[in-house]
Amino acid sequence: MKRPTKAIICAAGLGTRFLPQTKAMPKEMLPIIDRPVIQLIVEEAVAAGVTEIIIVTGSTKRSIEDHFDRSDELEAELREKGKHDKADQIKAIAEMANFVYLRQKGSPKGNARPVLNAQHLIDDDEPFFVFFADDFFRSKVPRAKQLLETYEATGKSVISLIEVDRKDASKYGMAAIDQKLDDRTFQLTELIEKPGEENTPSNLASVGGYLLTPDILPIIAQEKVDKNGEITLADSINELAHIDKVYGKFIEGIWHDTGDQLKYLKAVVDVALESDEYGQAFAEYLQHRLK
Repeated sequence: MKRPTKAIICAAGLGTRFLPQTKAMPKEMLPIIDRPVIQLIVEEAVAAGVTEIIIVTGSTKRSIEDHFDRSDELEAELREKGKHDKADQIKAIAEMANFVYLRQKGSPKGNARPVLNAQHLIDDDEPFFVFFADDFFRSKVPRAKQLLETYEATGKSVISLIEVDRKDASKYGMAAIDQKLDDRTFQLTELIEKPGEENTPSNLASVGGYLLTPDILPIIAQEKVDKNGEITLADSINELAHIDKVYGKFIEGIWHDTGDQLKYLKAVVDVALESDEYGQAFAEYLQHRLK
C-alpha cells in the first residue's frame, strides 16, 4: 500500500469577501499572526510525510509562489544584522517540500476542478491529499496525520469530519454513516448537502481535508455537474462510496474556516491566545478591552 507523498492545495478563489484587501493579496496569504493560512496547511501536510505540494492557483496569486521561494537577498541581509534565526526560518519555509504551481483552468468550475488540473501529476496507484487553502485545524496531531492513520488501517479514501449542532446542518454537507470502526472512524455511505436540522442523518459534517485513493480520479473526470452547475468532490466521493468503502475521520482538534471576516478574526484571536510568548498578555488586554 503506497504512502501519500503529494498534496493538492486548492487556492484559485478570488477572495471577494475580503475586498479590497484581496485585490492585490491572495486570501490564502492572510496572516494568522505571522504565518499565512496556506503555510499552516503546508506544514500539516509535510508533518504527514508529504514531499510534493501542488498548489492550484489563479491570477493575482504570485505572492504565494514568492512566499515559498528562496530569498537570497533577504537571507543575506538578515545574517548581516545577526538575525540568523529569522534567516533560518525563511530558508526552512522554502525547503519544506518541492512546490509545483498550476493555474486553474477549465469549466465547469467547482472544488473538484483543481484535482482534475493536477491529475497528470498523480500516479495511477498513488493516494493523495486534497486541502482547501482557507481552513485549518488547531490540533496536537495534525489533521493530515489523523487522516493518514485511517488510510493506513483501511487502504481507502478518508474525509475530515467535525461535530456540529444539528440546527447548523443547513450549512454543511452532512455525513450518513454505516458501521463504526472506532470512536473517531466511520464508514461513509453518503454526504448530504445542507439537509437541514430535520433531515440530517447525523451531527457529523464534512469539512476541508481529504486523503483520496486514485480510483476517484476517473469519477471526477466524468465532470458531472450539481444543481449549481459545478463539479464537486462531495458528489464524486458519494459515487465512490457506492462502489467501494469510504471512511470519515472525526478530527480531534478545533476547526477554523477563514473564509469570511468574523471567522478569520476568531481564528487569529484563538491562535494568539495559545501563544507562549504573548498569549497571557493578549488575554489580559482583551479582558481590559471588553470591560
